[in-house]
Amino acid sequence: MRAIVLTMVRLVLLATPAVAQVQPFPASFKTRTISTNGAQIFVRVGGQGSAVVLLHGYGETYDKKTQAGDVAGVLDALTVDKVELVTHDIGNMVGYAFAAEQPERVTKFALLDAPLPGVGPWDEILKSPLLWHFRFGGPDMERLVKGRERIYLDRFWNEFSADPKSFDEASRRHYARLYALPGAMHSGFEQFKAFDQDASDNKTFVAKGMLPMPVLAVGGEKSFGPMMAVVMRAAATHVQEVVIPHSGHWLMEENPTATVSAIVDFLQ
Repeated sequence: MRAIVLTMVRLVLLATPAVAQVQPFPASFKTRTISTNGAQIFVRVGGQGSAVVLLHGYGETYDKKTQAGDVAGVLDALTVDKVELVTHDIGNMVGYAFAAEQPERVTKFALLDAPLPGVGPWDEILKSPLLWHFRFGGPDMERLVKGRERIYLDRFWNEFSADPKSFDEASRRHYARLYALPGAMHSGFEQFKAFDQDASDNKTFVAKGMLPMPVLAVGGEKSFGPMMAVVMRAAATHVQEVVIPHSGHWLMEENPTATVSAIVDFLQ
């Protein structure tokens, strides 16, 4: 199985070596920086066979429709036509925009534990006090967080996990160090700032038609759980539901065995 890991960071490239328990990619994966749509996109490519695009979550900038255009541009540069999508968190939103705009290029789509702005019960989801960060941003907020990135990020890792100890200290230090780099937190805040535009774009996508490809909606038992399938049934015709036990939002950190098994079974 060929995997294309798109690190969707416009202009801010967070490509630093993995440390401690943050597992590195296999040596067979090669890195490239691809110029597309006026952006520099850092990409890892490896494996053989049909292409699988992996899109990570929180930590980029610009609206999701724009980022979906970046995905298309990268695939064009790699001369890859049809792909299977596996996405998490903000990556779900980018992947949905890509699949909605170019459904003929996506053969299967697995989304992991995050809603889509403007789709299904979005307005109800926004009422959760755990999602306070969706409206937290702007210059003053950046000043508040500067030098305290670890404190801010600990809220995500602690509140969105079934057991905060599942997100180990080495990983926390690794990501906090990356988000302390110049421009990184600004880019993160911009992701949330774009949600209103994303909601408008997504409502337009849904109005044009449901996603036709098979969709796997994966939710953590202590996070979105079956709500993932509720969200995706408002946007796709063929939706399969999976709830990962003993896990919150951080599926790969909390229950990687069950998560990988669900995804591989779906893709095969």
